[in-house]
Amino acid sequence: MPLKKTEVAYFKKRLQDLRAQVVRALQGSKKEVTEPDEAKGYSQHSADEGTDDFVKSISLEVTNKEFTILRQIDRALEKIEGDTYGVCDLSGEEIPIKRLEAIPYATMTVKAQEKFEKGLA
Repeated sequence: MPLKKTEVAYFKKRLQDLRAQVVRALQGSKKEVTEPDEAKGYSQHSADEGTDDFVKSISLEVTNKEFTILRQIDRALEKIEGDTYGVCDLSGEEIPIKRLEAIPYATMTVKAQEKFEKGLA
């Protein structure tokens, strides 16, 4: 059963809020990674530098995951505008509402997502 207009409006609002939250997080991560460390000097121990580099590496990894989520959110918002939200990109089947409630930016059913991740789709 296709989603009702009220359900689509609800998910659109959730996606917009989530998008704003991810963008804020990305801006904070970018600032963290790109700003030079003011405390760093010649006296800092090399182990401390290694820790700093590790933290920056983790921040970059998190940023990459956030970018992926941001792209998925944008895709879901495109589907809302195209009246295809709630329909799987691969199979054309309806995405269960429970899945959309858990992951509002889901664009595939669980089965299609698994195939996609295994490279079978």
